[in-house]
Amino acid sequence: MYKRTKKTSITDYRAITTPQLCDMLNVGRATAEEVGKKAGAKVKVGRRVIWNVAKIQAYLDKVAE
Repeated sequence: MYKRTKKTSITDYRAITTPQLCDMLNVGRATAEEVGKKAGAKVKVGRRVIWNVAKIQAYLDKVAE
């Protein structure tokens, strides 16, 4: 088996879980899911939900302007 490399921050990942999204945005679960859905970043893999970090960052940049 290959040893996993430790990522330095959440933004180094391509996709993150919902709790990680909450940490990244510094908001609660409902608000994090709302932002993720508005960004079109929700990815379902079976029953699991992950969030595309690049789409969320692009959405936040667009909204901030």
